[in-house]
Amino acid sequence: MSRRKKSHQSHGTPQRPRFWGKHAVAAALDNPRRKVLRAWTTREAATFMQFPSDVAVTMAEVTDLARLVPHDAPHQGVVIEVEPLEEVWLDELVGADERRLLLVLDQVTDPHNVGAILRSAAAFGAAGIVTQDRHSPPESGVVAKAASGALERVPWARVVNLARALDEISEAGFWRIGLTGDADTDLREALGSPRVALVLGAEGAGLRPNTRDHCDALARLPISDAIESLNVSNAGAVALYAASIA
Repeated sequence: MSRRKKSHQSHGTPQRPRFWGKHAVAAALDNPRRKVLRAWTTREAATFMQFPSDVAVTMAEVTDLARLVPHDAPHQGVVIEVEPLEEVWLDELVGADERRLLLVLDQVTDPHNVGAILRSAAAFGAAGIVTQDRHSPPESGVVAKAASGALERVPWARVVNLARALDEISEAGFWRIGLTGDADTDLREALGSPRVALVLGAEGAGLRPNTRDHCDALARLPISDAIESLNVSNAGAVALYAASIA
């Protein structure tokens, strides 16, 4: 039992997550808000990584690095241990930024999907993402790798009550559009407000009834009958593109 616990902790914890891969690590090192605690690297990777002088760097072989991350994780010769970023408050996110796009995730728990959504949010200039703190993944190497640097750039607000947060988002002037395949309206018809919050539900379950009730409109993506639905991260990317050009 003690070996299993040690093996699990060796991959990092929510309080001290480990990131891997060149893009995720480089972005973390470039972020002045990110505290890097330790680093492990091959000599080859060390030549292009700018580690802060106060960070303990351990030279390691590829096989050694593989033991520091989950099985088959593409570490690309570099792993770092970090502190999570400081908490982002919702009122700061919706009140201080003039950018008009916001993403709200209703119990999207897969870290690959959240990371991919962060990447799309960065690509289309979204103000940030909002999740429910107890039903979303913590910062982790999986999220950071899927985000490809966007975890360091896109503000991420975690809230206790998503319905209450949606009320606050509305009060800040956002038009809240819930994406769901059973809606009668296409997304392009629901757009038009200068500030838009796109609300996406979890894989399979979709938007919860109470979340739907706190949206100003429900809309679907105009996909063909060849496929029933899109993965939530793909749907988020398509919706962000549509909203960014509306």
